[in-house]
Amino acid sequence: MSRGRDRSSGLFSGIVLLTVGILFLLHNYSGYPIGRILSHYWPLLLIFWGLVKIVERAAAQREGQPGGWITPGEVFLVIALLALTGGIITYDQIKSRIPANLIQLGNPFTYDVDLAPKSVPPNARVEITTGQGNITVRSSDVAELRVSGQKTVHAWNQGDADRLAAPVAVEITQSGNSFEVQPAGFDPGDTRIGLNLDVVVPKKSPVTVRNTRGDISISDAGGDVSATGRQGDMDISDTTGNVTVDARKGDIKVSDTKGDVKITNPGKEVGGALEVINALGSLSINGEFFGPIRAEKIAKGVRFLSQRSDLTLNQLAGHLELGPGNLEIVDAPGNISLRTSSKDVGIENPTGRINLENHDASVEVRFSSPPKDDVNISNSSAGITLSIPGSASFEIQADCHSCDIVSDFSSDSLKKSKNENGDSHLDGKYGTGRGPKIILRTSYGSITLRKTT
Repeated sequence: MSRGRDRSSGLFSGIVLLTVGILFLLHNYSGYPIGRILSHYWPLLLIFWGLVKIVERAAAQREGQPGGWITPGEVFLVIALLALTGGIITYDQIKSRIPANLIQLGNPFTYDVDLAPKSVPPNARVEITTGQGNITVRSSDVAELRVSGQKTVHAWNQGDADRLAAPVAVEITQSGNSFEVQPAGFDPGDTRIGLNLDVVVPKKSPVTVRNTRGDISISDAGGDVSATGRQGDMDISDTTGNVTVDARKGDIKVSDTKGDVKITNPGKEVGGALEVINALGSLSINGEFFGPIRAEKIAKGVRFLSQRSDLTLNQLAGHLELGPGNLEIVDAPGNISLRTSSKDVGIENPTGRINLENHDASVEVRFSSPPKDDVNISNSSAGITLSIPGSASFEIQADCHSCDIVSDFSSDSLKKSKNENGDSHLDGKYGTGRGPKIILRTSYGSITLRKTT
């Protein structure tokens, strides 16, 4: 009896095509970050391929037939999908990193835009929407809406520019107590056309700005401020109400605001640098930012949440600096809660309760006055350094797996030991008064207790 021809069940090809097709559909219609997903998890394709071949070969052996071999068609399918995926990833990265003015063809031609002032209620809500260009918003004590600026058209000659610019306009529409400043006469997605607008609003007006490409600057606003931008820097200053920022790419600076500040990044694209200074309200940050994050003097505390970090501060009298591999907190009265990884953490002059979790990076906490609340620090594969004034009283429990404990504090009530596996332990009480409880845990690093004056 002759051997049958090796064959494949087609299970691998069918499931792969179905899965990749669904991912591409989500990418086209909802902006699903397929490039980032596939760039990290493409080896799963090879793992799944191997598992299917094992199942097919086992099934073929039970039937007494050859099978379970890799077919030329499957090899071609995998190579084609990897090439297609690489092309999409490259296209998305290039498209997101090239500024708009580098993909505009032709020479720039500018034309003035100047609308007649429009009387509005003193507290009228103003919404400003453009596709491309810089937006500047200022306030005035006059109850009117004033819009001026320039429209820029990229074309090869003056005639083509005049033809493209002719229908481009800016209009003000009203809906109840809301007024919207928006482009008219062209497709806002046309990268050949941009609008740089200078808008003056009543002092008490809530302001909403939406822009795709270009910078946003808002100052001296008495109402709530909301700014949404896909690519461009934002500068918001001297505001009275709450500030809400939704940013994809670009640097963000918020300063001298009396309300709460909320900054989000949806996570599909990584934002730039972030700076918030002197806020009488609270600061909330949610999302990924590749640049440094700096906050200073936030009266009602800071809440920061990203894929790798979760931070809560009751108050920030000093400053907070967060970079790719470090986190520094100075002068944060009240409780501190932090969960992060692979960041060297430094906390200076805390006064409240501390709950801290980290791994693969060092932790250093320095008290300038004796601690009054409990301290709980957990780390792994890195060291912990805790500096406390010698006048402090506290109860401590420290465990170091496969590492040493070094302490400047000694007393009859402090017991230190080390077993044959290299694990170190320290527990007991120090001082004459009743103090907080300190719990320190790490592994493959060290625990250091320093006595400060």
